[in-house]
Parts: sequence; C-alpha cells; structure tokens
Amino acid sequence: MVGRFPIEDVTPSVACGRYPAKAVVGELVPVSATSYREGHAALGCSVRWQGPDGVERPVVRMTAGEFGSDRWHATIRPDTEGRWIFAVEAFGDPYLTWWDAVTKKIDAGQGPEDLANDLAEGALVLEQAAALVPAGDRERVLAAAGSLKDKDLPLFERVSPALRLRDLLWEYPVREQVTRTTSYQLWVDRKKALFSAWYEFFPRSEGAEVKPDGSPLRHGTFVTAAERIPAVAAMGFDVLYLPPIHPIGKVNRKGPNNSVVAGPADVGSPWAIGSTEGGHDALHPELGSDEDFRAFVRKAEEHGLEVALDLALQCAPDHPWVQEHPEWFTIRPDGQIAYAENPPKKYQDIYPINFDRDPEGIRAEVLRVVRHWIARGIKIFRVDNPHTKPLNFWRWLIWQVKKTDPDVLFLAEAFTRPAMMAGLGKIGFTQSYTYFTWRTSAREMREYCEELVASVDYMRPNFWPNTPDILHESLQRGGPPMFKIRAVLASMLTPSWGLYAGYELFEHEPRPGVEEYLDNEKYQLRPRDWAGAEAAGRSLAPFLARLNRIRRENPALHWLRNLRFHDVDNPSLICFSKKDPDSPNTVLVVCSFDSLTAQWGNLTLDLPALGYEWHERFTVRDELTGAVYDWGQHNAVRLDPFTEPAHILTVHRRV
Repeated sequence: MVGRFPIEDVTPSVACGRYPAKAVVGELVPVSATSYREGHAALGCSVRWQGPDGVERPVVRMTAGEFGSDRWHATIRPDTEGRWIFAVEAFGDPYLTWWDAVTKKIDAGQGPEDLANDLAEGALVLEQAAALVPAGDRERVLAAAGSLKDKDLPLFERVSPALRLRDLLWEYPVREQVTRTTSYQLWVDRKKALFSAWYEFFPRSEGAEVKPDGSPLRHGTFVTAAERIPAVAAMGFDVLYLPPIHPIGKVNRKGPNNSVVAGPADVGSPWAIGSTEGGHDALHPELGSDEDFRAFVRKAEEHGLEVALDLALQCAPDHPWVQEHPEWFTIRPDGQIAYAENPPKKYQDIYPINFDRDPEGIRAEVLRVVRHWIARGIKIFRVDNPHTKPLNFWRWLIWQVKKTDPDVLFLAEAFTRPAMMAGLGKIGFTQSYTYFTWRTSAREMREYCEELVASVDYMRPNFWPNTPDILHESLQRGGPPMFKIRAVLASMLTPSWGLYAGYELFEHEPRPGVEEYLDNEKYQLRPRDWAGAEAAGRSLAPFLARLNRIRRENPALHWLRNLRFHDVDNPSLICFSKKDPDSPNTVLVVCSFDSLTAQWGNLTLDLPALGYEWHERFTVRDELTGAVYDWGQHNAVRLDPFTEPAHILTVHRRV
C-alpha cells in the first residue's frame, strides 16, 4: 500500500488477505509490517483491531525491529471465538521527532538561544498531547509544556519534564498524516483447534468376537465400544475419532485385505458408505440405535473426550443417493457409474461424487448431513480425502457451518502435494494431517517443522505416527523403541497429535507390498486383548499416558509458534524447545531417531530462546525418568532406546 506513508508486507495475511489467518482464543498473535518515511522525522506504527462483536480493542503500538529493516512488530491476543479484523496504521510522531532532535542538539552543546524554536515547537506538541492522554496525566503534560515556555528556567529544568514523557506519549502519541491499510481477517477458534490429542478406534471391533480365521462371530456396538472409553481417557486423549459409522454397501463389498470377493459374513469397509439401510445421516444397524450413539457421546464427554466423526463424501453403489440423484455421479461411455480408481488400484465398492454436476443440490445435502450430526453433539469432523473434492466446495461448506456453529472444527486427511495441503488450510480447514510419518531423520524433521512454523497462520499440523492406511517401515522394523520415539516426536513437536488403536500394542505386521497393516481393520473386525497386554507389560499405554500428562501440565507445549531447534553434533539426535509466552514454563526435548543402538551427542543450546543469558546455568528435570541435571550452553547426552530414547526436560532457574 502507498499512502502518505508506505505500509507493506503485513502479516498475518493469507493469500494477500483473501482468506482469514488462524488463531485460537488466548493465543499471542504476532502482527508485523514494513513501513518507512522520507527524511529524519520519526514514524510510528500501530495495530487497530476489533472482535466479532464489532467493538474496537485498545490500539497496540508497534515496535521497530532490527535496525535498518523498517520492520514493525506487535502482538495481539484475541479473547473470543469468531472473525476478528485488524489493520496497521503508520503516522508521523512529532513528539519523538522533537525528542530525538532536542537530545542530539543538547548533547552537541547547543544552548537556549540555539533551541528557541525547538522549545516552542515542543510546547505546541505537548499541548496537543494533553488532549490525548488520560485525565490523570493531563496536568503533568501541560506543566511540561509550560516549562518549555519558561525562559527563566535553566535549560535542563525547561527540557527535562518534557523528555520524561516519552513512555506516556509512546502509549498516547500525537499522530499526524495517519495512513491505514485495508482490513485483514483473523479467524479465532476454540483452544482445541490447536491443542488436542486424538485417538482413533473402530467401534465395531470393540466387543467383537471373531473365529480363528478372522471371520466375524459378533459385531461390536456403541454399547460395547463405550466400555473402551475409560481406557482411552486414562491415556490422556481428549478427542475420540470414529471412522464412518454409517450403513456399509453390500454391492461390490470388499473382503479382508481389500480382496475383490467378500464372503457372506464379511463386514466390508466403513468408507463404502450407504445401502438400503440408509446413507450419510444413518447409523449402521449393527452398531446400534440413535439413542445408543447419543449415550456413547455422553459417556465420552463424561470422561473428558470429544467425539469426532469421519466425513467421507463418497458412496457405495447401493447408497440411496445413487438411486435418488444419479446426476451426482460420473457416467462412463458404457452407461455405468464410474467407481473410484487410483491407477492401478480399483475401488469397485465406492462411487466418487462429481461435484460439478448439480453443485447446488450436492451442497445443500452435505450441509444438511453435517448439521444432522452437529445436532447430535458432534463438533469435530475428520474429513476423508478432501483433496479429491473442489476447494470452492469446502470453502463454502466450512464457512456456512461456521456462521451458525463457530466452534465446529475440521481436520483435513490429505496426504498429497504441498500446494494442495496448504490450499486446504487457507480456505478454512482447522487442522491437517502432515508428512510427519515420512520424516525419519533429524535433519528432515527439523526442516519440515520449520516449514510448518512458518505456515502457522494458515496450516495447523496434526502429527500421526500411524493410521489404518499407514504403517511406515520405521514401525515395521524398528521394534518397540521406535514406537516410543515416534510418539515422543509427534506429541512434543506439535500441539495436536493422534494415533490409531493398536499402536500401544506395537502392532507392526505389514501387508506385503504396501505400507499398511496385514489383516487391515478397514475390512474386518479386529478385537484386541487390551487388559491382557497391559497386565503382561506388553502395552505402551502407560507411556502414552505420561506423554499426554506432560503435555497437559506444561503450557509451553500448547503452542506451535514457539518451537525452536538447537544444534547437536550427532545426526541421529534432534533437540528442540518450547517456551511459554505467559509463564516461566520451558520444555526442552532431546530425542534419538535410532531404535537399535545407544547414541551420544553434544548439544549447543540457544540460551536466549530458553530465556537465559549465554553464561547462565540452570536445572533440568527429566519428566520421563525424574532425573535432574545441571546444564548450560553445552551439554553431553546419551540416549539408549532400550531404556528411554528421549529426554523430555522441564527447565528451572537455579535457586
């Protein structure tokens, strides 16, 4: 922008202000801009902002950044959900101009006669300022103006009262030739949009029984699945994500491990949604009734868990939409509806929706479905493959929902090209799955996380070590220590993380030729002996509970903007920290990427990032083991994957 004063490169700004930037209630949001002016006169900058209620918040004065950069910085803290707006203003600051000139002239030895005009000009500025400051300070400002006019006073006594007003007139400046940018948007979500711990399980597997060959004997229900809720809560998770819970298509149903032919008792994939029993607004009859589902949600809430549902906009061939709205699908030259393909893979049990055919009808129906589940207490949706649907559809849907239910959150399950993943974040998705799973070295992880921190205004990451679709080679071959390593990294690097059931049992047998589980739960029931594994000491559940407890108790881990990396001379190790902006709480993590051998490393810490001077020493307490160490800038560490492959350290000043 070019007005009286240029104001450029305002942040946060997403796609040149086309979309709102993101924040959560209580988050310190940095605002910055580049602004400058001609000559030597002083320039001031400030942020004007208002909340969803339309009420202006107190103006925030910006401070200059690195000398010569002409970059200005401030922070704002939104305190309620909804759409906020802000603008940056630049203005001439005659008091600072005067202050700078007068102090330099006095330092150069100039006397009252030389400064006659300067003193008179200063008095005029202070008289203007008296009308801007709080009533309790008005007399002090006018008295300083009077001193500048009093020729009988020594120069020091004439000038000193005016010079001492610098702090006051920083907060209440005289502003000349004010230039203002256009307004920028900031969408503010509830805290869980940024800080959350997810756990995914299939309700149909909880309480189920199967034959030795894996074929089903008894289907789990909402009632039997509810029995698992206390254990999930005990591990410290606060979001319980359910894959689709709708009727599953019978036409072209897939068998175990995605086999083309299904047996009469095979349960099929929950993502093949819809049958004669109903569609996206219906419940699978074997899971239970609407009241059973409501009771499941209530029990989760009683244990501190919020239920998230899968929103998968695709249909089985026998979904009611196929009969009622054939125009919503792509018709092949042979007259058949096109099924889903990702060549050479074929998904004969799923029909993709063609969003370019009757877009208004599709939009209205999907919005109705989403509101149907909101009415049943669902405020979080994990959206399946959003990158295969038009972005303008998602933008419309998300903001239609936000108009009436601003606390609804959407997680994008999109493992795709970077531009598309960023685009989904920009148009309104609350959180996003990421490439975390495939970052398997310290260097790769550091570089990727630094990219994410730079993108925090529009893309909030949610780190998952595993999903029903993804069993990475590192978990297939890394043994139990690797399960600990990936859990530490996922839970400590980002405020939101999640995992899929079975992780705590170290499930790692792969399906040959693909990066997923053998006997995949997507296609068959998979009951697990949770109690037996824990009783035998073969469960990671206590460790996961400790990680989530550490997360809850340390507010530094609730944010992403504060992630900082530190140098370590061993490429198998990573070191990072988070410092809470509102408290002394600081967490320092050192983690190994090697699950097979012990690793030594020498750390070089960026002490100012931890809140210390370069020479200071401090105490760190390992929250995993309870050990206490005396540390400084340089420290040696040894991590053994068969004891603890990581240090999670809280930092404390020495007493």
